[in-house]
Amino acid sequence: MKMLFASAAMVAALAAPAFADGHIGADTVLATVNGQDITIGHLIAMRQMLPGEYQQLPDEVLFDGMLEQLVQQQVLADAAEGNVTRQMELGLENERRAFLAAMYMDDVAMAELSEEELQAAYDATYGAIEPVVEFNAAHILLEGEEEAQMMITALEAGDDFAELAAEHSIGPSGPNGGALGWFTAGMMVPEFEEAVFALEAGEVSAPVQTQFGWHIILLSETREQAAPALEEVTEELEEGLRRARVDTRLEELTEAAEIDMVAIEVDAAVIRDLDLIAE
Repeated sequence: MKMLFASAAMVAALAAPAFADGHIGADTVLATVNGQDITIGHLIAMRQMLPGEYQQLPDEVLFDGMLEQLVQQQVLADAAEGNVTRQMELGLENERRAFLAAMYMDDVAMAELSEEELQAAYDATYGAIEPVVEFNAAHILLEGEEEAQMMITALEAGDDFAELAAEHSIGPSGPNGGALGWFTAGMMVPEFEEAVFALEAGEVSAPVQTQFGWHIILLSETREQAAPALEEVTEELEEGLRRARVDTRLEELTEAAEIDMVAIEVDAAVIRDLDLIAE
């Protein structure tokens, strides 16, 4: 399909044809192939099913490309009609079932969402979330306690924390002045976090030992990260609501349907046996 369409798209240069009576509708016939009409409605339906990258092509390219492809498909389908195998019949049944199911699910999912639904979903998801405290800190990581005490002495003498980190820290943040950026509870090892939580902004910790070595920690600042505004998560909430709609409707329809599962034992490997559907 892609090869046929790409070929048509590359050679298409003419605009959509004009019609003498000036009336264009879904039933307007564009071509007749072996007695089968291909209409504007067929093109409209086909465009809706194209991958996104094809839908971005100019209308003139799409029009001519889709029309050519539908003509080619009809020619090929007519050739196949005289030799429809059981496998082809089963495949067509599956395709029809899948297409109708997808269209129905799309109708259910894409029905308009009200502001009340979005607000309720927002409140349920984010309404009870407390603001999260974030910490912005830097550290100097050293191998031993004696070295750590020497850093404390240097800092008390007025040496710059970032310069000391760049010169002495053995951690990967050293070249960046020891800066760790913003983090929240649970992101650092417990001993490190406990020391950070005890600091006020601008304070430097006493030497702290962790599995990585000895740390001198500078807490630069803290801030509270509140829950996102409704506008920031509208798309996420809409996706969730639409999925929930489909799940709910599917559950309703399944419960209402007459479904009889036949209790027989079948070797799962049977799905590989093409001989069963061969004529």
